[in-house]
Amino acid sequence: MKIPFSKYHGTGNDFILIDNRKLQWTPKQEEIARLCDRHFGIGADGLMLLTEKPGVDFYMTYFNSDGRESTMCGNGGRCMIIFARSLALAGSETRFLAIDGEHLGKITQKDSSDIISLKMKDVMVDEIDADHLFLNTGSPHYVIFTQEVETLDIIAEAKKIRFSARFREEGTNVDFVEIRNNCLFVRSYERGVEDETLSCGTGVTASVLANAVKNPARRTFMDVQTRGGTLRVLFHQEGNAFSDIWLEGPAMVVFSGEVFI
Repeated sequence: MKIPFSKYHGTGNDFILIDNRKLQWTPKQEEIARLCDRHFGIGADGLMLLTEKPGVDFYMTYFNSDGRESTMCGNGGRCMIIFARSLALAGSETRFLAIDGEHLGKITQKDSSDIISLKMKDVMVDEIDADHLFLNTGSPHYVIFTQEVETLDIIAEAKKIRFSARFREEGTNVDFVEIRNNCLFVRSYERGVEDETLSCGTGVTASVLANAVKNPARRTFMDVQTRGGTLRVLFHQEGNAFSDIWLEGPAMVVFSGEVFI
């Protein structure tokens, strides 16, 4: 079976995107894992299928690079928005469904470049401890604030949490956050990839909201530096409850092709 695909990335978080409306491909876990493999496949942090859904422009299904279907992906959602535009399913605005519900997307121009904005689900931060915060921004995130993000062995540290008794079965993403002047520097370990990614959209969102809980201020947005680039999170805060959350930044196509399954 020959499958057309496109490779996209959002601040270095890369994905294989497939228009599955006519193809009707039902992928096996091992097939997705092979396609995402950086030596024996196309190479990506994850794979997404675009399918039809009545009442919205499309439905997004996300798989981690281990081949398992996962929860919401923020950077993946932003890539899907411009993928949908390339398929003439959306213009400068779109409305679509993912596993965590309905999302809105917008494409605007800044300095002749596309800025892709994704509206995230509302979030309530319930778990606030001295050494971490735990919250769900469409995917679960264990957020740790530290002053050593640049040099920290985050894979070793994250695995202690990811594979602890609490998270061994369902898993969690782990984010390490450093406050730098008026922005954040974030490194993320993603479950299902079981490695650090250059950027994580739901992790960046979780880090900004966690910071707003720890350091309340009259602000409506915050910039975040990741190893793959800069993202911005806009939000409305009422105590530990957040609404009107938008994740925005660049996303772009890398290449397109066909692959045999």
